[in-house]
Amino acid sequence: MGFVPELDEQRKAATREKILETALRVFAEKTIDAVNLTDIAKEAGIGMATVYRHFDKKPDLVLAASTWAWQKYRQENWRAVDRAGMSAAEVFEYFLDAFLDLYRNHRDLLRFNQYFNAYVKREGIPPERMKPYADVMNALAAQFHTIWTMGEQDGTLRTDVPEKKMFSLTLHLMLAAVTRYAVGLLYDAGIDPEEELTELKDMLMRRYTVGA
Repeated sequence: MGFVPELDEQRKAATREKILETALRVFAEKTIDAVNLTDIAKEAGIGMATVYRHFDKKPDLVLAASTWAWQKYRQENWRAVDRAGMSAAEVFEYFLDAFLDLYRNHRDLLRFNQYFNAYVKREGIPPERMKPYADVMNALAAQFHTIWTMGEQDGTLRTDVPEKKMFSLTLHLMLAAVTRYAVGLLYDAGIDPEEELTELKDMLMRRYTVGA
């Protein structure tokens, strides 16, 4: 049987994704600092040589895992909404609901992201190496710009508030809240995270939508 380049590339892509999926899960469970490449290889059931063919060093894998996970979630989440016939306020609500979905269904990603932010700061990873991750975050801002533009057209968003300010405040408040609950940082054990997150979402809806 002859060599088929397409099949070889498919196998490489599948192996890379397996490594990334394993890394995300193990980093989220044990923290990034407590895990090395050998641990990832063992958990993935592959050899170290295979891991090294894809990632030379641990920071490379950490950055790739974060970029891959957020890009995958962003694409799947945004693709799920049919904006046809929706108002800007309705799409903005969907944008906020995505954070609640992260808490309900993707706590591993939120825990990993908490460890990731501390890791890249401590390791002093330069901006040029962070570019693929930054590009994913910029794509999220581009999605928000779509909502903002819709708001300018239909008047259901408070476009008198600067777009950058609205996006930054919304992103940071919601992401900080769902992450805090995902890692178990509760002020009171009797608190219902779902109730508080829903209230935070409603507060932002009242603040930034017209007639809410």
